[in-house]
Amino acid sequence: MITIAVDCMGGDHGTQVTLPASRAFLDAHPEASLILVGLGGELSDFSHPRARIVTATEVVAMDDPLEIALRRKKDSSMRVAIQQVKDGAAQAAVSAGNTGALMAISRYILKTIDGIDRPAIAGQIPNATGGATTVLDLGANVDCSAEHLLQFAVMRSALVSVLSNKDSPSVGLLNIGEEVIKGNEVIKKAGELLRSAAKNGDLNFFGNVEGNDIFKGTVDIVVCDGFVGNVALKTSEGLASMIGAFLKAEFSRNIFTKIAAVAALSVLNALKNRVDYRRYNGAALLGLRGLVFKSHGSADVMAFGTALNRAYDAARSNLVERVQVRIAHAAPLLAPAESVQ
Repeated sequence: MITIAVDCMGGDHGTQVTLPASRAFLDAHPEASLILVGLGGELSDFSHPRARIVTATEVVAMDDPLEIALRRKKDSSMRVAIQQVKDGAAQAAVSAGNTGALMAISRYILKTIDGIDRPAIAGQIPNATGGATTVLDLGANVDCSAEHLLQFAVMRSALVSVLSNKDSPSVGLLNIGEEVIKGNEVIKKAGELLRSAAKNGDLNFFGNVEGNDIFKGTVDIVVCDGFVGNVALKTSEGLASMIGAFLKAEFSRNIFTKIAAVAALSVLNALKNRVDYRRYNGAALLGLRGLVFKSHGSADVMAFGTALNRAYDAARSNLVERVQVRIAHAAPLLAPAESVQ
């Protein structure tokens, strides 16, 4: 039985999304159970034989500063959910709440794996092959050293191998060109470390990739710092919205554009579905001594359900242990990274 702790209060919609998604998840996974964490009054009407309610007295708001979320709200639904993982009551936690707070609280409670300096947020961006490219970091670390980028690559290789059944997923380093001489000093050094790791058998390094390779699906994994990764993520999320707005606009024009829109409707709808972020929702916080998954704050029931499914698959596959094994094997290359100013 895999048990997942759910921060039911997090995100833009709170229990209006998390509770229906939790019920649907339980109905679809008879071998799973949930610990639903939230304000008592919000959860009082929920009942399921494989769900347990744990009450919290506080909620981390989406705009709460880290100091308040970490130091003052010690009985928040987010913190209590993560504590369930620390205590061994759950194998993973899922929250749609404040990303910075979730990262800070998770790191404080669960600590990082030996050999890892910083946890990273790893998620998926739809690509032209019909699948998705895994990208990290997606925003947890704006500035990264070369060693951090290597740590991200090793951790994400473990995650992709677990969730996609690929023994040796390909890894690309995001750069301004494919040539090894391009990029700043951090990227050049990261490339050297990744090539060394490939020779050591720690990962399957493809080489440098450019931004369009994320959407082309050139490699399974793209490694970058959190600033660039978050921009790429928000760009991909905007694509589905743009297609939907285009369809609406064309149907509201004259008869000729309506006819053209109808003719292209099936193709455009297929494209919209392919780039729908809800199908890929649920980013793993990698590098921790426990599993935590971040759902998009504006997730609907379908999207939050996807995050629950990802957390379940990772827990069932013993992801943390697999990451630890890979990190230990790559230890000679993962010397403590110098702090980045």
